[in-house]
Amino acid sequence: MIRCDRCKRHAVTYIRHANLHLCARHFIEYFERKVKYAIKKYNMIESGDKIAIALSGGKDSVTLTYVLHKFLSKRRDVEIFAITVDEGIEGYRPPTVKIAKKITSELGIEHVVVSFKEYFGMTLDEMVKLGDKKPCTYCGVFRKYLLNKIAREMGATKLATGHNLDDEVQTILLNFLQADIERLARLIPQRVQEGLVMRIKPFREVYERDVVVYGLLHNLPMDMNECPYSYFPVRAMVRDFIYDFEEKYPGRKYSIMRSFETLIPCLKQMFPQIRLNRCERCGEPTPKKVCQACVLLEELRRAKELKSKQTKS
Repeated sequence: MIRCDRCKRHAVTYIRHANLHLCARHFIEYFERKVKYAIKKYNMIESGDKIAIALSGGKDSVTLTYVLHKFLSKRRDVEIFAITVDEGIEGYRPPTVKIAKKITSELGIEHVVVSFKEYFGMTLDEMVKLGDKKPCTYCGVFRKYLLNKIAREMGATKLATGHNLDDEVQTILLNFLQADIERLARLIPQRVQEGLVMRIKPFREVYERDVVVYGLLHNLPMDMNECPYSYFPVRAMVRDFIYDFEEKYPGRKYSIMRSFETLIPCLKQMFPQIRLNRCERCGEPTPKKVCQACVLLEELRRAKELKSKQTKS
């Protein structure tokens, strides 16, 4: 039996980059300390904040909801609530919406569920059949649109997402490989933009694996399934490369993150904050005259009309 390096109890996990075997108690302390470090480092939560949690029902967002409730439920100067976006993915989203409702009910957190069908007139499944864009293009644009819109309308000052260290370093390296430095600059924490609810990522300093272990130790309801539309060969290759590199050289995910953080001053200078406009059609913030959500909706509307004419003829 492998013992905890802190107290000699039975170890439940091994933190490879730190060469630490930890029991349940000391792992929970380790994990929560990492999350608190990230929150403090980037000043993510302040007195007077009303925090919206993007709760999909997956492992990361469920664990994030539990952790933020544990940290903040006794504070009178901070409020939290959850938003779940139902994209309309048959066989995948309904179970996670059920999980989201379960965890918020158990914790006593206000919970709002919004859907693509309700706001855009069609589900993601229907969009994919109609349009010529990748599923994640529609999902990414419309999901961000709804999360920001609902969070802002409910008075949120921050929008918390469950992105972990693995998610962040994959995106950082992917943007480097694609020479998309402007998109890389968007990852800079705490960039205030007019009309947008500031996003915070309390899990950006913890491994995906540790998020899962923490959730399991607390018996949280979690869905481990991947979205049926998540088939990006390039991102998958980057993910696998980082995993292999981390396996041979533990701690390299942190190295990638620290390298990015070193570049932040340069990125801010290269890509200064731009002033956003209000979309001419829907009024949501956008750097252009018409936001990307409205552009995609117009394309889908035309595709639907064309399909309808072809069917009639």
